[in-house]
Amino acid sequence: MIPFEQQWSVESAMRIMRHPTVDSELWASAVEWLLLHGPPEIRALLEQAGTHATSVQFPELKPHRYTFEGSPCYDLAELARSLGISEEEARQQLLAKERVHGVQHGLTEDDTTALQ
Repeated sequence: MIPFEQQWSVESAMRIMRHPTVDSELWASAVEWLLLHGPPEIRALLEQAGTHATSVQFPELKPHRYTFEGSPCYDLAELARSLGISEEEARQQLLAKERVHGVQHGLTEDDTTALQ
């Protein structure tokens, strides 16, 4: 299996994002790759769009903390409730993403700040 970071290039991921009829899972994978491996300016735009979409689609969901770079961090139990899944299922999905990406997504208070 090809490692996730080698599955896309900026050009191929952007081509997928612009395609008018692409499969939603493929589109999400391209966005995910760009968030992790894309150029800083594209990552920043996607993070802004994600923050806006979260506030519109899940208005009850508020960040509890922030990364030291300013990205919002949510309580896993509240996130699971908003998505209509169990906290354990949310935890398993988070752990699976960590394994695939080799990046820590689940953060503790020591990894975050209360200030944005």
